[in-house]
Formats: sequence, C-alpha cells, structure tokens
Amino acid sequence: MSYHLEGRLLEVCNCKVLCPCWIGEDPDNGTCDTIVAWHMDKGTIDGVDVSGNTIAAVAHVPGNILEGNWTAAIYIDDKASKEQEEALLKVYTGKAGGPIADLVKLIGQVVSVERAPIRFTVVQGKGELEIGKDYYAELAPYLGATGGQTTLSDTVFSTVPGAPVFVGKAPTYRSRNAALGIDLDIQNHNALQSIFVFDA
Repeated sequence: MSYHLEGRLLEVCNCKVLCPCWIGEDPDNGTCDTIVAWHMDKGTIDGVDVSGNTIAAVAHVPGNILEGNWTAAIYIDDKASKEQEEALLKVYTGKAGGPIADLVKLIGQVVSVERAPIRFTVVQGKGELEIGKDYYAELAPYLGATGGQTTLSDTVFSTVPGAPVFVGKAPTYRSRNAALGIDLDIQNHNALQSIFVFDA
C-alpha cells in the first residue's frame, strides 16, 4: 500500500497557549481534549484520489501525550465516496504504514467512526473547522516581529510528522462527545495549523 497526501491541518485543544504536549510535557489540565483535522488538498492512496476530503479525530488524552492510550472518535467528510472513505481509514488506522502510522498507534480505543458534514477553511492564516453540530473551532495565528507566522519545528510530538506547525489560538472552541466525556465551550485556548506532505 502506498500514499501521497498534501494538505492542511487544524488542531485545537483545551490546553493553554502553547500546548505543552508538543514538547513532551504533561497537558495543562492533566488530561487533554482535542480535535485534529487533516484536509487533503490533493492526494492518492493506492491509486484512489482523495483530494478535497477531510478526516478528523476528536480525542481524549488521559495524560502525557507520548504515553498514548488516547480514546478517539473518527469523522470522515460525508462528501467522500465509499472508496475514498475506505482508503482514508486504511491510512488513518495505521494499516498503510508511514508517518501517520507512528501517530495513530497512540490511540488506544476508537469509540466510533462516523460520516459527518465537515467544513474546513484556512484563509490568510486564519481557519475554521466545523464537524456536524457538536464541534466548532476557529483559529487565529500568532505573528512574529516581521509579520510571518510563528512556527514550531523539530518537536518531540507532532500530528503532522516532518512538517512545521504555525502557532495560534482558538477564539472559540466547542466540542461535545458523551462517549469521550468531552463537553467544552471555551475561548482563547491552544490552536495549531500546518501544511503537510505525507508519503509512504
């Protein structure tokens, strides 16, 4: 199995800015409730074109992120064909190997896999993510002294292995999932954005 994926990441969590998980420290609240969404601007998985699709994980991290044992709910863009859905799930369950497999092995339990309407936008460093009725987040980037986006690289943990990550905050972050014990409606917590290229 092989894949080539190019796209954008939006990630939010209930840690303060910056999320300590990315440098291997414990989450601010002892646990971390997060949404991570990968949008495929273009890409193929075993010859299946998955361009334009988004896959997202809503997750509860019970402690230090590197220790794994996350509990997660997975959402596939409801515009995806069955073939695209199956291809994306092969990659994002680790069955296709590569950099994504190293990340998803941290998930201990998947409570659900669902199709849902997903809206993913990134415009001039600002982004929005909406999944069904229960999840919404917006992202505002931090900018450096020269106007460029503040960037993290070479971190011990990453949801986009090998790619730089642009630091931001979420003016709004709402997430509700009873199976994961998540019920959040908070402002100005951690958010991250990235542009990724994955090959396997």
